[in-house]
Order: sequence, then C-alpha cells, then structure tokens
Amino acid sequence: MREAAEDTAGPFERGLSVLHAVAADPEPRMRRVDLTKATGLARSTVDRITATLLHLGFLRAEGQDLLLAPRAMELGNAYLASCGLVTPLAPLVTRLADELDESVSLAVPDADGARLIAQSTRRRAMYLAFHVGGLLPDDRSAAGVVLATTWGEDRYEQWRDRRTADPLDAGFPAVPTLTTAAPDREAEFRARIAEAAEEGWSLDDQWVEPGLLAIAAPVCDPEGRPVAAVSVLSHTSRHTAKTFPDAVLPALREAVLDMEAALRRPTRSAERAVPTADELRSTKDELGMEFLETLARGIAVLKAFRFAPGGLTISTAAAASGLPRATARRALLVLREAGYAESDGRVFALRPTVLDLGYSRLSSLTLADIAQPHLKALAGAVGESVSMAVLDDDRVRYVARVATTRIMRIDIAVGTRFPAYATSMGRVLLADLPAAERAELLDRTDRTPLTGRTLVSVEDLAAAVETVGRQGWAMVDQELQDGLRSLAVGVRDRSGEVVAAVNTALHVGRDTVEETVERLLPPLRETAARIEADLVVAFDQAQLVVV
Repeated sequence: MREAAEDTAGPFERGLSVLHAVAADPEPRMRRVDLTKATGLARSTVDRITATLLHLGFLRAEGQDLLLAPRAMELGNAYLASCGLVTPLAPLVTRLADELDESVSLAVPDADGARLIAQSTRRRAMYLAFHVGGLLPDDRSAAGVVLATTWGEDRYEQWRDRRTADPLDAGFPAVPTLTTAAPDREAEFRARIAEAAEEGWSLDDQWVEPGLLAIAAPVCDPEGRPVAAVSVLSHTSRHTAKTFPDAVLPALREAVLDMEAALRRPTRSAERAVPTADELRSTKDELGMEFLETLARGIAVLKAFRFAPGGLTISTAAAASGLPRATARRALLVLREAGYAESDGRVFALRPTVLDLGYSRLSSLTLADIAQPHLKALAGAVGESVSMAVLDDDRVRYVARVATTRIMRIDIAVGTRFPAYATSMGRVLLADLPAAERAELLDRTDRTPLTGRTLVSVEDLAAAVETVGRQGWAMVDQELQDGLRSLAVGVRDRSGEVVAAVNTALHVGRDTVEETVERLLPPLRETAARIEADLVVAFDQAQLVVV
C-alpha cells in the first residue's frame, strides 16, 4: 500500500498549487485575489506563499500583478536534467535538424499525452509554435501514437477518461482546440497505433492543424522499452504525405540508432548547487513570518534532482539538498502525492508533469524577452534610455530597448542596426571575438567617419577594443553621432561567451565622461549580472534564442 504523505496540505503542496495556477492561467498576469479563487486558499495563505516565491525569484511583481520569472524554470530544469534523456539526446536532435533542414523534437510519455522535452526548430515564414514542456494529445501527434504502442487496457481507459472529460482538447494549450468532438476517435487512434507498431514509425498527416506534417519513431532504452519519440516536422508547402517518409526516414532511423547508443553510455551527475538548511534558516530569520521555510525546503529538494540523473532516494535527497532526512522524506512524498514524482521501491524520480510548474509557459522566452524587464528597471533607476544589441556581422542589431520620455530622444527601435566599430555595444561584442576573427572583421568593414571623432583606422580600433576587453566595458563619446555618448557592458551566457551587450545612451551635456562612468557603470553591471543569472536558468537545458 502506498505510504501517505505527512502534511500533504502543508506549505509545500500549497506553494506548488499556487505556482501551477500562475503557470496555467491563460493570462500572463495574476493578482493575489485571482489566486485565492483559482486555488481555494485563504488570502493570508496566498500572501505568504507569493511572498516566499517572490523572494526565491520564481515570481516577479509589477505593481499588484504577479508574473512568472525565469527562475521558476529551475524546477523544469530539475526534471530535464534528471530524466537522463536531454543531455545525451538533445545534440542529436540538433544534428538531425541540421541534416534535414527541418524542425525536430523529442517527446516523452506523460500521464495525459506526449510531452516535448527538447527541440531544434527552423524559423521560416511559417514555423512551429511548439515549445519545450508543451503537452500534445496522444492521438493527435505522431509521437503520442508511437509511444502508445506498448499500452495496456488500463492506459487506454485512462486516455478514454481524459477524452470524455475534455472532448475538444481544450486542456492542451499547445494545439488548436477542436471545433467538434471527433466521432470514433478511439477506433481511429487504435488503428494508428496498430500501423505504427507494424511499421516502426507514424505519420501525422495534418492531425494537429492543416499543413503540418510529422513523422515520429520511438527511441528505446537499453532494455528495449520506448522511452521517447523523436519527430521530424515540416509543412505541406515543402513535402506531401506521400513524399515525406522517403525524404526523412533514412536519416531519422540512423538518428534513432545513435540516440539508443547514447543512452547506453554512462551518465555523470552535475555539481550540487542548491540552498543549504543554514541559508534557508537565515532567510527565515531575516524575513520573518512572511517567508515559508517549509515551502523553500520542499523546493530545494525538488531542485536537487537537477544533480541526480536517475532519481533520488530519501537519503540522497537529504544529502543533495542539505536538509534533514525527515524533511527530505516529507517533500518527496508530497511531490509523489501531487503527481510530480513517482517511486519505484526506494528511488524517487520526477515526472514530466513538473514542466507544468512554469517551464512550459516560459520556455518560449528569448534573450530579448528575458532582458526587457531588467532594462525597464535600469531605465527607471538611471533616467536614461537603455538597449540590448547583438553582433550581426559587422554591425550591431538592437533586440530590446526602453526609451525615456526626455524632450531630446534618440530615434532607435528594435531591429535598428549600426556599425559595430562606432558603438559602445559593438566594441564590447568585438572584444570577445577571437583575435584573428576580430582583425578580419575590422579589416573588411567599411569604416566611414560618422563624426569628426570617429575612430576609423584598424590600428586605433584594435587598440580601443583591446582596452575594452581588459576593462570589461566600453565608452563611445560622439563617434556615432555628435552630442551622443554611450556606455556598454557585455552579457555572458552560461559558458562565459558574450552573447549580447547592454548600454545606456545620453546627451553629452548632462555629465562629464568621468561622471557618466561613475553614475552609470555600476547599475549597468548589476543589470547585466541579473540578466546573466536568468539566462543560466532559462537556457540550462536548451539552446539560447536571441529573438
């Protein structure tokens, strides 16, 4: 008999229900009064839970509104890292997408459908809006069909109950809702499964929406059990249902063999980096009654799975989280009772459902999306326009911006491009390039003087960029435009590479150069550090997407 979880209605479970309610709401913003209605919890309880989640960085506040913050993706990262599939298989997903020049995704079976856990997309005029964490109906996706080939009647009954409760698939935000309930849906599903079992793959011929084609094949673990499905997705403007299999199956089958070989190799656990009991206790002492230490401890146990491929026992969960064994045990039991974990004997493993705690909602975030609230806060703090840009060949391209309402403003918008050599952000980005690549880029750049102060010789620019590399920031004073001064710092990804730059621009009449650096450099660096912290979480298990 399953052991019941103690304190199942305690702060941890309530905190998970609040986080799920924010993540599942159709609107990105919720107020505390909305959460009391959505969860049935008392307003005082919601206030304490949201205060704790705000402190942990899982939520952020804009006035009275609460929004999911990128830090909430830590919980989904815990599942994606511990499931043992993303790390070895995601590079092969990308390789297959590159080979076929088509979008490729990886899905796993979940209680109510096929859950996407990795993908590599191709952005065209028409491209897929699926995101990691999205849940697809089993019978409306090729991945769901191939994963259902091992179902028994009990699993069909579970599927049937879900269809009865939700005949139009309204509970699957990743796919369009059906307009009418499909007749003979189970018979058609079983026929698709039988065909997939015989062929070893399944073809989705516009099951989700008109124009979408997909072919999926199962990926089996060393014991021969299908643990995932890899899908190649395209559009009828590129292939027909008749030509698509011949075009992709050879490469897909080879990729499956490589994936199954990768799963046979041993995996390594990552270095532990979760809050300790002492850290949580000191936070409780600092914030008092508004901080729910029990909720924070439960989240620490959940996050500990990030460093434990294959799952955790009670003892290893306690060791990984730095918490007492009894505390870790209660948290694991709550996770199991809430449907976010399962246990096989002594070992607990997270279920893909954990991705519903914010990851699936946030996985569509880009670098620009993540930066925008931080840029807004910086602009409000310093009273100057701020921007983010990336290197686009020999130019910088603006990807995010917050302008001030001063009488004199600089006419720049997202998408604007300027020569990299004459901008502060450009010099920050150039400074991080390998020396040979930087020299080649400067040499072929059309270095036209834009003002009387613009550096144009390769020697002068090389020296200026080298200085930027040493000091970690760039100042450009009236080189792009007379009267305009800008100060920039780099934004690094988890590997340490500068992937973007953040700057603030102002009129030269407001400060001296020294005053500009003294006033603006510290908040610029702090903003870059906050963006970097979010990038580490948001793209821990996925490729960075700029816009």
